[in-house]
Amino acid sequence: MLAILLQINQAIDTTTNAVASIPALPKPAIEPMTLMDIIVKGGLLMIPIAILSIIAIYVFIERFVSIRRHINTDVGFMNNIRDFVRNGKIDSALTLCKNTQKPIARMIEKGILRIGKPIKEIEESIEIAGKFEVYNLEKNIQILAIIAGIAPMFGFLGTIIGVIKIFYDISLTSDVSIGSISAGLYTKMVSSASGLIVGIVAYIGYHWINTILNKAVHRLEWNAMNFIELLNEPAE
Repeated sequence: MLAILLQINQAIDTTTNAVASIPALPKPAIEPMTLMDIIVKGGLLMIPIAILSIIAIYVFIERFVSIRRHINTDVGFMNNIRDFVRNGKIDSALTLCKNTQKPIARMIEKGILRIGKPIKEIEESIEIAGKFEVYNLEKNIQILAIIAGIAPMFGFLGTIIGVIKIFYDISLTSDVSIGSISAGLYTKMVSSASGLIVGIVAYIGYHWINTILNKAVHRLEWNAMNFIELLNEPAE
């Protein structure tokens, strides 16, 4: 009996050594995914998300440049208007307003055209002109707010469609392994991540432009008030 056990142990040791001597198969190399590969795996809904991102960037840059261009160099303009009005050169002040393509120039022009009328009427004309100018400055800003809201929805929709497809494939193949599920799911999460990124960028851009716009409106109001005070100077 002991001899039989010894023979079995020797056979096991021989088999173990033979298995250990077999070289391990090399693991397949994992190729790194490029950004374009990830975007492609996001599905067709990546197209509207990409379009929304382009629109958001364009609106932000266009509004940022436009507001800064229309608001800058107000100090020199107001100094010239003050000198013309004090010296009684109303025609020169009107000419300067017409040649200056800025919101404050169009507002002051409305006030100059009503010089000689009650101050209250001049204030109302400047205020009405200012409302139109502010409306023009904030044009298209709401597009950023809309994109900030709908871009994440497109992303979630892409993920939901991807999950539905995964479970449909499972119902056909009965393959519920973690590998098959995760491989399909992580690619569908790309659309959610992309939608959130676009939404966050649009949200930041919207509030940034609003901050710049609020400063611009305050500057317009300040210059308009200075002009009204200038008209009151002779009466003091």
